[in-house]
Amino acid sequence: MALNKVSVDDINVSGKRVLCRCDFNVPLKEGKITDENRLVAALPTIKKLVADGGKVILCSHLGKPKGEPKPELSLAPVAARLTELLGQEVKFAADPEVVGANAKAAVEAMKDGEVILLENTRYRVEETKNGEAFSKDLASLCDIFVNDAFGTAHRAHCSNVGVSELVDTAAVGYLMQKEIDFLGNAVENPVRPFVAILGGAKVADKLNVISNLLEKCDTLIIGGGMAYTFLKAQGNEIGKSLVDDSKLDYCKEMIAKAEKLGKKLLLPVDSATITDFPNPIDAPVDVEVYDSDKMPADREGCDIGPKTAELFADAVKSAKTVVWNGPMGVFENPTLAAGTIAVAKALAETDATTIIGGGDSAAAVNQLGFGDKMSHISTGGGASLEFLEGKELPGVAAATNK
Repeated sequence: MALNKVSVDDINVSGKRVLCRCDFNVPLKEGKITDENRLVAALPTIKKLVADGGKVILCSHLGKPKGEPKPELSLAPVAARLTELLGQEVKFAADPEVVGANAKAAVEAMKDGEVILLENTRYRVEETKNGEAFSKDLASLCDIFVNDAFGTAHRAHCSNVGVSELVDTAAVGYLMQKEIDFLGNAVENPVRPFVAILGGAKVADKLNVISNLLEKCDTLIIGGGMAYTFLKAQGNEIGKSLVDDSKLDYCKEMIAKAEKLGKKLLLPVDSATITDFPNPIDAPVDVEVYDSDKMPADREGCDIGPKTAELFADAVKSAKTVVWNGPMGVFENPTLAAGTIAVAKALAETDATTIIGGGDSAAAVNQLGFGDKMSHISTGGGASLEFLEGKELPGVAAATNK
């Protein structure tokens, strides 16, 4: 299922109006952007469209205004910061209905190579319902559509799916292309041995991911809070550790499935345990390490132990492709971050293609300073999980095939 989509390198935008859906859903504090990674990540696609002489109309959602204009969720600060980052004016089309008189006039007056930014697409109630009226409004502004917002690719909204059905060409931007190349194609067509590492708190969030990856990978590693449901399913005492008793049978099925398919399923052989969950989360904790079959009933496993860290790191050493989603423990606590650090370090030291599947693992890798050592860090949380499940993402599917 190699995904072969028309990209910004395949299209000629000279003199054309290009609507480009970006992910400018950035954190704002008192009108100031506190993390501009998403703006910086969008620049290569924007610069390419500008350099090729397109009339570049940017759009994005921000937060959850739920279909009404909320001044605190306006994209005005984004236009101001983009102007600085891009080194040319990004004109803001302030318009409560997004595609209103102001936006239309701004687009009408554009010259080749100019850039404007529309107001928050979620000011329109139709956006999240993929309602036709708003899709038509967006399509009326452009000749070509470019989607570079992977973070919303798992949702069918007007500004990523609806509009693409109403234009002749819907291309993907550089960010989307990279996600498709790494996440989509790595899972469907990996260079082997392929090792998948899953962590995080809940088994329930990753049911389909576990099942799909077992069919695709050679080794599946399970750590984090969800490992304790697996350990309990094997008959181990897990003390006060996180558990989902409704998923014990599912875990048994997955252990059996791995065996049947001849896949290696690695679970923690030891755990870093504490008496009470830290409050605040980074408070000092008193850690004792126990083997998985010897955990006392009054303790809680909150990270993989040193033997497990070594076992997991060893499995990564011979891999050619590694996908990692979800931390190995309570990584927000310096003492309980050891397992996550060990895995990040193993990935940083391998020659394999290393793909971090968004969300908490992306945050952990960046916080711990290993970000630049990874082949790819996904920009989507929910979107990357659904990609790992083997699902077709509406935002990707809607782009024109080559």
